Amino acid sequence: MAKQTFTKETYLNWYESMMLMRRFEEKSAQLYGQQKIKGFCHLYIGQEAVVAGTMSALEKDDRLITAYRDHAHALACGIPAREVMAELYGKATGCSKGKGGSMHMFSKEHNFFGGHGIVGGQIPLGAGIAFADMYRGGKQVTVCYFGDGAVRQGALHETFNMAMLWKIPVIFVIENNGYAMGTSVERTSNVEELYKIGLAYDMPSESVDGMRTEDVHEAIARAAERGRKGDGPSLLEIRTYRYRGHSMSDPAKYRTKEEVEEYKKQDPIEQVKSVILAKKWATEADLDKIEEKVNEIVLDSVEFSENSPYPDESELFTDVYKESGYPFIKE
Repeated sequence: MAKQTFTKETYLNWYESMMLMRRFEEKSAQLYGQQKIKGFCHLYIGQEAVVAGTMSALEKDDRLITAYRDHAHALACGIPAREVMAELYGKATGCSKGKGGSMHMFSKEHNFFGGHGIVGGQIPLGAGIAFADMYRGGKQVTVCYFGDGAVRQGALHETFNMAMLWKIPVIFVIENNGYAMGTSVERTSNVEELYKIGLAYDMPSESVDGMRTEDVHEAIARAAERGRKGDGPSLLEIRTYRYRGHSMSDPAKYRTKEEVEEYKKQDPIEQVKSVILAKKWATEADLDKIEEKVNEIVLDSVEFSENSPYPDESELFTDVYKESGYPFIKE
């Protein structure tokens, strides 16, 4: 596939999309501090290029599944900010009816299949979704995200073997932010270039600069083309960086302030902004208007969530099991 040239519209879409992710997560952190949002909360600040670059390379009917750092993925799939924020609040108007919270966003309508709290649990599920589409004769691909910590799960190896054996159209994406929950890759893996794990299965595998939206888009586009042609899965190790701790309860003392600041010099939003300004596709004032629009969306999502009801107690057991109709299942 030839190297792509990206349009003004693509860069402006990336900028707005990543700005929404960033401002939404910053507001989520503030609300968590105010105890408006409770439970676990894992922020995506710094990693926005991974999702933005993915979405611009996919088609409308493609699927996404990820781990519990999932707010940005939900927004990028088109789930309204109101529904994502309401889910964080545990309100009935949330995308998972207030039952999933931060870690379990879901929307069949938007082809977003979670949000999964079990480390690595989404890896076989992602392959299963892609297999179902392939079995039905569809041309969709499924992007299955997981972190560098989940690479150590045994389910990954079983899934990789099966995906290659059956040529399942799934794109496995390691969002390698370097620290899993707080332990660096070099302290937990003999193979530090994690994409090489896929080579053991003859799976097309590569390392990608996750701070550059362009590089992510190109890598996803190549992998998606292989999947649609029937050539099976791909593994992308997308090297990225989170500016905050693993979760809101993590002070991140395992890394230096200097390291964080060094990564911030590669900030994906600033990189896209610099291209837009250099090519005169927009002025600083134009970009300020985009940011104002994003801020209004985020504030509106908070107001909506504040005024939304909690789920009724009658909903406690709905959406837990599928009613089978078998006679031995009692009401």
